[in-house]
Amino acid sequence: MQVLVTGGSGFVGREVVRQLLERGHRVRVLARGTRGGVEGVETVAGTILEPVGLRRACEGCDAVIHLVGIITELKEQTYEAVHVRGTQNLLSAATAAGVRRWIHMSAMGAGPESEARYHRSKWAAEGLVRGGGMAWTIFQPSIVYGAGDGFVNLFAGMSRWSPVLPLMGGGRMRFQPVAVEDVARCFVGALDRPETVGKVYEVGGRERFTLREILEEILKATGRRRWLMPVPWWLGELQARVLEWVFPRVLGKGSPLNRDQLRMLRRDTVGDEAPMIRDFGFEPVRFREGIRKYVPRSK
Repeated sequence: MQVLVTGGSGFVGREVVRQLLERGHRVRVLARGTRGGVEGVETVAGTILEPVGLRRACEGCDAVIHLVGIITELKEQTYEAVHVRGTQNLLSAATAAGVRRWIHMSAMGAGPESEARYHRSKWAAEGLVRGGGMAWTIFQPSIVYGAGDGFVNLFAGMSRWSPVLPLMGGGRMRFQPVAVEDVARCFVGALDRPETVGKVYEVGGRERFTLREILEEILKATGRRRWLMPVPWWLGELQARVLEWVFPRVLGKGSPLNRDQLRMLRRDTVGDEAPMIRDFGFEPVRFREGIRKYVPRSK
């Protein structure tokens, strides 16, 4: 099967591409440039915000795996632009090119009533996909971890030099971390499972952890002891406001912490993993075992 992958150079995308090639699929990746590609992968220059070129990227493809997403905004790269308008651009191009299968990356917690604009934009994109006329499957992952992630590695790295790790809001919010290999297994596996068409899957491991418990597991994996310091929400919002102003203006980058992320953190990010396990037939990697494969242990 010829598969177009958007976001193929990202954290989840790299593993999806690897598994697609392993399964014998022909892979095309949409990217800003064509340098530094993966052997055996065709790279087409373009972005989902520029309709010109998307039709060429979709030509001859049997399926699209749409992974593109942003967690922080910068200039024209807004949630609305990337998640909603970008999805519509790609849907239009894929439909015109005769693509019949669409596998979509959403997010656990996506919904029209969410306080977070990120989640509302993800829900709007889901609506476009459902009404797009293709055979679709939507995945809503919780926190995804693995080599190169921006969550476990962030705190593991911080523990190397800092005597404390921050616990936003006291760290009582719950998550359902899932290994990137398991997430990719779902995306790739859906291509060969017609019974997954028209379904939305919450993607997570079997275990639920509070943020405090996640940091404790990370520290165990690194072999370090650090103080877990509760940070009140008001202080976190103040920090976010400052970073939102400084990073774009001074560094030309998106803020590593923003108020929308804090809104997402205020609610649990857990779901029902049973349909995923039943339909894709595998047992999710346990968090403790998964992170010990790549988190460096202190010497």
